[in-house]
Amino acid sequence: MSSESEKRADVPEKLSREVTPGGTPDLKLEDGTTQGREAVSEAKLLRKVDLHLIPILTLLYLLSFLDRSNIGNARIIGLATDLKLSAPGYNTALALYFVAYVIFEVPANIVLKRFNPQIWLPTLTLLWGITTVGQGLVTNQAGIFGIRFLLGTTEAGLFPGVIYVFSVYYKRRERSARVGIFFGGAALAGAFGGILAYAIGKMEGVGGRRGWAWIFILEGIITIAASIFAYWAVPTWSHKTKFLTEPERQVLLQRLREDSDAAEHEKFDWAFVKHAALDHLVWAYAFLFHGFAFVLYSLSLFMPSIIAGLGFQAWEAQLMTVPPYALAAFSIGVGVYVSAKYNKRGLVIIVAAFIAIIGYIILLTAKHPGSRYVGVFFSAAGVYTGNALLLSWPGENVSGQTKRAVAVAMQITIGDIGAIAGVLIYRPSLSANNFRKPHIIAIGYLIFAILVASYLWWWMEKENKRRDALLTSEAAHTAEKEDGERRRLEKLRLGDRDLEYRYVV
Repeated sequence: MSSESEKRADVPEKLSREVTPGGTPDLKLEDGTTQGREAVSEAKLLRKVDLHLIPILTLLYLLSFLDRSNIGNARIIGLATDLKLSAPGYNTALALYFVAYVIFEVPANIVLKRFNPQIWLPTLTLLWGITTVGQGLVTNQAGIFGIRFLLGTTEAGLFPGVIYVFSVYYKRRERSARVGIFFGGAALAGAFGGILAYAIGKMEGVGGRRGWAWIFILEGIITIAASIFAYWAVPTWSHKTKFLTEPERQVLLQRLREDSDAAEHEKFDWAFVKHAALDHLVWAYAFLFHGFAFVLYSLSLFMPSIIAGLGFQAWEAQLMTVPPYALAAFSIGVGVYVSAKYNKRGLVIIVAAFIAIIGYIILLTAKHPGSRYVGVFFSAAGVYTGNALLLSWPGENVSGQTKRAVAVAMQITIGDIGAIAGVLIYRPSLSANNFRKPHIIAIGYLIFAILVASYLWWWMEKENKRRDALLTSEAAHTAEKEDGERRRLEKLRLGDRDLEYRYVV
């Protein structure tokens, strides 16, 4: 191994362990006293962490998804006409958002790693809230292009940042369910977005502004208010958090240390960035999201238009987006439960992709608008469930804090290139026969995602078996007898390449 990667040895042991005569590990607290670990209920501790992380971070993502996708609701009540957007102008505005997202995502996570999520994440929320209000004030095509690029810049750091924060609070197998709940905010945003758009659209002419402009202004103000509250509600790093007592914090760090590297205080090193960039699994996670991001964002941003194209009026289309998103939220819950119960990620992701494909086939083949509307339900359920699970996969399987932060950001960055393709392909020139050609391309992207998920499942299953076999050898037994501290530092240095590390498949 290179000397650069050896630098991870600078990892302080913040928590020492003592063993009682009965063999139970005790915790040595900072004041020098010792307390039995059993004095802290891990179930209660986990509920306390959930209470302080899940609600506020899910709220921020709900607002993020709402503020990026409400342009779809605004479009069908006059935005394109008032701003005199050219035929492909709407698609260009959508694509510019994702271009900025792709550019700034990895840098945003590097900034987060070097600073504090309690300041960084609320600040991003405040900035995109202000930008969302600005969307309601633009008066021409150039204005909407610029403001959408700025929105992508300010929102880029939230999702990968939250996934990384989860990784320093939860054990590996606990993260998938939390990320699923968190991503459920996207589905809820779609449901609330339709209701809000319908209600706010009634403000047509108030203050001399169109109803679509009020959608942006009011939803942006809600985001700004939430960001102020978030400065107090968003937690800091797990080793510094104040919402836990000292014994609780020590138990949290100990259980993380026993599971992975999440409790360690790893110094930033560019060598770890290189490790992520050269790992074929990191690229596979990214390409998996690339396939799903195409359908996620094309569906969420064009759902009002797709439903309106079935023959419904604009106000009906706004409200008819709500049931598919409600089903998507329920489907995420079912998918996360099944995945957690059987500890299978790849299989559930593949099944979700097939469900989405069924939805697109219905949209392509059904003759009656009501039947096509059923296709929207299948598509939404499959697309959102698959995304909820795949986005937690690298957080569970990539070890090394900086490597994991970069891997998560790479997944979103490369994935969102698929989103750019999606919003450009669902353009007016290809809208004939209710977007027939774009729907066929969407099926192709889902098939690609199935192939990538299958590769990840197959390779990690094979690697787990290979490591099991190696650990039965005499050399592995010798390694286990190494000095405890040296072995701990070696495991930290190797991360997910260590023989004792097992992938969640």
